[in-house]
This record gives sequence, structure tokens and C-alpha cells, in this order.
Amino acid sequence: MIHGYKQNGYNIILDVNSGGVHVVDELFYDLATGLTPPLAPQCPPDLLDRLARQYAREELEEAYGEILELYRGGTLYSEDDYGRFQSLMTVSPIKAMCLHISHDCNLRCQYCFAGTGDFGTGHRMEMSEEVGKKAIDFLLAQSQGRRNLEVDFFGGEPLLNFEVVKKIVDYARSKEQAHGKVFRFTITTNGMLLDDGKIDFLNREMSNIVLSIDGRREVNDRVRSRVNGDGCYDAILPKFQRLVQRRGDGQYYVRGTFTKYNLDFAQDVLHLNACGFDQVSVEPVVADPAQPYALTQEDLPAVAREYERLALELLERKRSGHGFNFFHFMLDLDQGPCAIKRLRGCGAGNEYCAVTPDGEVYPCHQFVGHPQWKMGDVFTGQVDQTLKERFAAATVLGKEECRSCWAKFYCSGGCNANNQTYRGDILKPHTLSCEMEKKRLECAIMMKVALVEEQSGTAPADCEHCGEACGEEVLDYARA
Repeated sequence: MIHGYKQNGYNIILDVNSGGVHVVDELFYDLATGLTPPLAPQCPPDLLDRLARQYAREELEEAYGEILELYRGGTLYSEDDYGRFQSLMTVSPIKAMCLHISHDCNLRCQYCFAGTGDFGTGHRMEMSEEVGKKAIDFLLAQSQGRRNLEVDFFGGEPLLNFEVVKKIVDYARSKEQAHGKVFRFTITTNGMLLDDGKIDFLNREMSNIVLSIDGRREVNDRVRSRVNGDGCYDAILPKFQRLVQRRGDGQYYVRGTFTKYNLDFAQDVLHLNACGFDQVSVEPVVADPAQPYALTQEDLPAVAREYERLALELLERKRSGHGFNFFHFMLDLDQGPCAIKRLRGCGAGNEYCAVTPDGEVYPCHQFVGHPQWKMGDVFTGQVDQTLKERFAAATVLGKEECRSCWAKFYCSGGCNANNQTYRGDILKPHTLSCEMEKKRLECAIMMKVALVEEQSGTAPADCEHCGEACGEEVLDYARA
């Protein structure tokens, strides 16, 4: 399977199964995208005749020889041999846990999937120290031979229950040596309760910190308000800036959500960078299409244009030495995730789980509040193995609609929770999310191509016909 597309003057062909990215000229592109494997020793006569109206027959035959060589080398129209990993898609030890330290929040964000903190339960609560310690014991037991464990403090707003956060961290650290484990803590916060003491603790103990802010003041405050309806931008921005300034080279990122209200979300990404943040994620809202802020099918063209605009802007900044990381454009074409990760994704319900304030265990934070997805609890230490097996099997190989999709090894079949919520089945991908993911991937691959080509001095040349970098004289080679 291949995926061909044109962007920013490049003709790009992605070989889906090998991961090979080919940057080619127009002739090669038209010929390659018109072929269907298996390839014969000679170019199909009907395709040759059709393209001979545009290109010289000798050039077509020469290009076909190059395509055939790549095909035989396994970097173009490569075979899908991922089925050999099917036997490895089994139940795994739990290595990561989302601790719902607080089912309460001091903000009332319109798009909050967690019901502004109570996860649809109708009552707000905080995790006790006892439950938190039981959750750590649960993870230690369920992790079996896994050495490196991850715990994410989540809410609601975790800092509403900060003292318990500290006690859980201390308790987990006290268990590391005896159990041969290493804990890696992260936290997601809206920043309202940050002060110097909390900043120092988080910077010392958290391997990563997620700072929630949606971008420009008018954008953020329209959907992220305090309980009394006032905006929160002016309160949280300086606190986030202070945390990042004191964090040094520690990992963090500011994480925003864009909605129908700000389809010009590239401006919010750039605004956050201008505020001093060089690790930025602004992600599309996933919501009931009946909601006024929800993104719908009709918004996809505007979203695609904005991703392309953002990609070009980020390229210019990287060229000038002022680049920054935008989460959805970060892509490693050389190493990347292993085959199992490509097939399975985040591991929700199998390697990853969420624990509520009352100690119930769910496949992930987005399944909390739906009792039918309860997997167990931290007091008995038991986990529903049937559910674990179901999630272990929720791979690209088991998602029928994903099998023919060129992006499947990058998104791993999408978010199981979104699939369940909006398609009624964890094995049926949320189509709207798929379309946006594919556009982000195209932009990310194009950026990689552009930077590599510019470094090698082989960027798209201006076309002798139109005077622009249209791709008429682009490269004619491949990289696996």
C-alpha cells in the first residue's frame, strides 16, 4: 500500500508498510500512483499508453525500472507482514496508571469530557491518602516484571488535592527499592492554584507537566471560565510562565483545545510560543456534533488549511533558528515506535488503566463514569481479564476499517474511548478524528522532507514553466 500526496512543492509517496518516504518528480509520481501490485517485469501497456500523452515513452520505461527496483527492495508497495505480530497482541502487565486524584474542578470548561470534574456522577469528590496508597500497591502488583512505572495525577484539578498528591509520591518512592521499580510521575493542571511551593514540588518530582490553556485570551476565556463565569487566562498565564522558567530543561507542554470558535487555531499555537512556551499542543475538540463548539465534517477543509498554514510557519521558524515543538507535528521517521506500539497504540485497558477517587479501575480516564467499563478495584486487586483481553485485541489488525487506511501505523486505530463514544464500538474509528489525524501526518512528513532536502541542498527547484516550486523538478529518489 502507498499513499501519494502533493504539498508545498513536493510530490511525496509514503510506503505504508515499510515506512519508506519517497520524494519524486511528476513523472515518477504519476506512474507510481497509477500502479497496482504485484508489479510485472514490464510496465502495464494501458498505463504506459495513457501517460505517453504527457511524457516520453523512454522516460516512462526508465522510471518504471526504478519503481520496480524499489518494489523488489521492499521500500515501495511493500508487503504487509504485521500479521506475524498477532501472537504478541496478548494481555500485558499494567505499567501505567492515571490517578483521578480529584473529581472536582475550579473551572467550568464548556467542552470538558469529564463533566467539569465529576465525570457525570453528579457528585464531586477527592481521593483519600488510603485509596492513593492502595492504587500504588495495585500498580506494583499488576506490573509484574515491569521495572519502569508511570503514574499521572489527573482530575478534575489535581492541585485541589495537593497534599494527597505529595503523600502518594512519597509512598511510591518509599516502595521503589524494595520492589525494584522506578516511578515516573506526571500531572495535568489548569494552573489556578499554582504557587512557588507547588511549582518547586512539581518541578522536582514530575517527569512531565501538562499545562492546560487554550491560547489567546479571548479564545481561552470563551470556553474556559471559573465557577463564577469569569475568565482564567490572566490568572494562569504568569503562573505557567514562572513554572516553565524555573523548570529548566525538564519536560512539559502547554496543552490547548481548539473548537469551532477558533478555526484559526494556528494563531493560538503561535501565541503560546510568543508567551515563552516552546512545547505546544493544541488539539481538536471531540464532542457531540450538536454542541455549538463541536467540530463537524463541514469544518474539515478549514482545519486542513490551518494545519498546512501552521506547518509552513513552523518551517520558516526552524529555518531562522526560532523553531519550537508542536506536538502533532513531532514525527520520527527513522526510529519511531516499535511494531507492537504501532499496532496497539496507547495500551488502554491492557497496559494502562485509570483509578477513581473511590478506588474503581477503568480502562482509561475517558471511560470513567461509565459503570459498564469498570474493570475492578484497588482493594481486591482483581482485574476483569475478559475486558483486558478485549482491549489487548483492540489493535489495527482487529479494526476492519483501519486495514485499508494509509495512516494506520501512525494512529494505531485511534482513541478507543472516542471510538466507543461516537461509533459505539472500540473497534470502529471515529471518522472525524481520522481525517484530522491524516492531515496532521501529511504536514509532519512534508516538514521532515523539506528540512532534509534543504540540508542536502536539494529542495524543490523553481519550475521552468511556471516559475514556482511546483514540484516539476523535484528529487527522484527514495529513503526507507
